[in-house]
Amino acid sequence: MSEGDEIRIDVVSTADAGELLTVRRAAFVSEAQIFNDPNIPALTQTLDELIVDLQDDGVITLGAWMGHRLIGSIRVGLENGKATIGRLAVAPDQQGQGIGTQLLFAVLGYLPEDTKEVWVFTGQNSKHNITMYNKAGYEHQFDQVAGDLTYAYLRKVLEAGAIVDDEDDAEDTAASSEG
Repeated sequence: MSEGDEIRIDVVSTADAGELLTVRRAAFVSEAQIFNDPNIPALTQTLDELIVDLQDDGVITLGAWMGHRLIGSIRVGLENGKATIGRLAVAPDQQGQGIGTQLLFAVLGYLPEDTKEVWVFTGQNSKHNITMYNKAGYEHQFDQVAGDLTYAYLRKVLEAGAIVDDEDDAEDTAASSEG
């Protein structure tokens, strides 16, 4: 990613389903290698299953585009004041550029006002992912075994339903100390 490249984050439509499936599969190959398991859900989901998911009113899927290319995505399931993030994916050639973090913070602005907490899960051995979530204010709650995989579950509590965005808070603090 060069300085002139702007990232646009927006809701993914069913028209983008094929490209989304490709980005997710490419991104999750490294996870499959960490766990020595090619059958993780992000790699086995079919295009038809993905389209159904994109049409679900209880799911928000955002994409990050650079020009016309989809380079990242994040999926959030909504249920009773709780949001659950999953399938955060960034194209392999774009990883390490902060796109995942941008998606993680951007999704907060799309949550219903009554959302009280946001959960995220990732493979227990995905140290890079866990570090990113910790930096974004998510705290480890528990681990859960599912087949051969162990998932780490992390949670971020939103203050009185308000969106907590640590990046904006840091900027606000810096601006108030300058003025």
